[in-house]
Amino acid sequence: MPSEPRIDVTQALEGLRRGDGGASERLWPLVYEELRQLAGRHMAGERRGQTLQPTALVHEAYIRLVGDEDSNFENRAHFFAAAATAMRRILIERARGKGRLKRGGDRERVELSQVSDRDDRDAVDLVALDAAMTKLEAFDQEKSSIVTLRYLLGCSLEETAGALGISTAKVRKDWTFTKAWLKRELGE
Repeated sequence: MPSEPRIDVTQALEGLRRGDGGASERLWPLVYEELRQLAGRHMAGERRGQTLQPTALVHEAYIRLVGDEDSNFENRAHFFAAAATAMRRILIERARGKGRLKRGGDRERVELSQVSDRDDRDAVDLVALDAAMTKLEAFDQEKSSIVTLRYLLGCSLEETAGALGISTAKVRKDWTFTKAWLKRELGE
């Protein structure tokens, strides 16, 4: 990504921090496409029958991010990490809501065009992932941030290291440990 849009994002985030009313409108077109890609990555792991579309996920996450009066993003990486967390929370809330019997949680919505022999073993149980992430966050905030940046945002080892201000070697070591820990926690 060229450096000019990054500077514009940083300036818009600074405007949000200062309470500039137009900062949100300037920020939206600068971050929309990346948020959409992020939402697509989140949605790729969803189970069949998901009715939320990536565009709706982007809009809801953005409203939560900039609608919060405490929006105080340190930088671009912090904003996108917060966006990934907001998307994860939205999907978890929906997964929990679908799990309630009064909402038909015992039924799975399947579009006729989606009926296939597709195997759902690769779909991530978001409620279980959230529980594991909450446990990890209480145990080690830095490792939790690495998971957010690597898994939820799709950042490279180098990008993760830069965002957290640690070495790439430490990110690689912690990422290897954390993947194994998450697999054990999730029972996979």
